[in-house]
Amino acid sequence: MSGSHPINLIRRSYPGRPEYGTAVSRAILIRVAAGELPPTMRIHRPGREVAFGRQDVAAPGYERAAQAAVDNGFAAVERLAGGRAAVFHEGTIALTRAYPDPEPPRRTYQRFGEMAGMVRDALSRIGIADPRVGEVPGEYCPGAFSVNSRGRRKLAGIGQRMISGGAHVGGVVVASGDEDIRDVLIPVYEALELDWSPETTGSAASELGRPIDPEELAEALVTEMSAAHDLIEAEVDEETAALATRLLNGA
Repeated sequence: MSGSHPINLIRRSYPGRPEYGTAVSRAILIRVAAGELPPTMRIHRPGREVAFGRQDVAAPGYERAAQAAVDNGFAAVERLAGGRAAVFHEGTIALTRAYPDPEPPRRTYQRFGEMAGMVRDALSRIGIADPRVGEVPGEYCPGAFSVNSRGRRKLAGIGQRMISGGAHVGGVVVASGDEDIRDVLIPVYEALELDWSPETTGSAASELGRPIDPEELAEALVTEMSAAHDLIEAEVDEETAALATRLLNGA
């Protein structure tokens, strides 16, 4: 480890409790922004969920979209950061990072760029040809800091949320199961009246032409992060877990 800025690394996942998992990330952000926790990153394998953005929740077709997700075997949850509906499942790696920052808007693009660069380099590390940062025309949940392969297929999406005193950058990287993403997003995006091109959805496995264990991708992400920062293995502490429960219950 060569970095000078220690970061807690939490690997704990809640695949059967997606709403609680989102609440944990929100609780970490609140506590990091308040100076109660050090900068913290989560890297983990989620369960099957469609994470809807605030625009989605406010859209007239949201209820139908959420039901379409459930009908396809995915929980419908409201995401902490980012734009339009995105998919998490057991073939993906979820990653989040909570930053303390007294003026979070000043470093918005710096944080986006750091996370996107780490994901791009991790994909390169496992053998993906020509990974790039940038939006693929027609991609789902479009963003300037998506990560793709060869400018053709989206492999990762990144979003950000800021609060007083801190920021949260979250993303999902697809190791395998791109067909599952397409299958659920077709009816979800139809309900939300969003145009997209399903063929722009990819995965590391599809690009490599071989099966890939998502843990291989997770370890590549940890390796890239370790090159810039000292990572300290950590758990979700009692105070954070209690705050997450209160947030989940609307407190």
